[in-house]
Amino acid sequence: MTEATESARADVSRARLLLAATDAFAEKGFHGTTTRDIAAAAGMSPAALYVHHRSKEELLYLISRQGHETTLAMVRAATEAGAPACEALRSWMHDFCLHHARNHTSARIVNYELAALSEEHYAEIRGLRRQIEHLTRGLVEHGVRQGCFASPDPSMSAAALLSLGIDLARWYREGGRWTPEQVAEEYAEIGLRLVGLVAPHQHVARG
Repeated sequence: MTEATESARADVSRARLLLAATDAFAEKGFHGTTTRDIAAAAGMSPAALYVHHRSKEELLYLISRQGHETTLAMVRAATEAGAPACEALRSWMHDFCLHHARNHTSARIVNYELAALSEEHYAEIRGLRRQIEHLTRGLVEHGVRQGCFASPDPSMSAAALLSLGIDLARWYREGGRWTPEQVAEEYAEIGLRLVGLVAPHQHVARG
């Protein structure tokens, strides 16, 4: 077997273990899941898990890091697009909520199992969360300066916007009343109302 083939097989095994860990953590919680549960769901022996990952906590960290990096990339794209604040915020909320609805299983783990991370891993994830919060607040502040948002407290508004998307992971399930796209569209409009969207003819830019 060539080195490239061996590496590709290892990548596939790691991906299977991550998917299995995601399903197991979502079903039983981090503390209720054993490494044997994860290995069995991935179709591997318990010993095989340690060939690819140091611990159950490392799997949780990888799932959490991937989820937060995806969210950070989305909010960066919205802030760097150069669109008016109302368009940028609407785009960000739509994509953020669509992601949390479509990926509600992993999103629940990403947002509700943080306490199980090691101190070092939690510090890294907390740094990613601060960047997300900072950029979201910046979008609201930008809209206030442009005169299209009437938010009296951009920090609180940003926290509320993020909470909207995060909570989707708690309650959303496939086959319910709304599709992910319907939820994303409605939540994007709710987000604009939350920051006090001002009618175009009423815009007054602030210095």
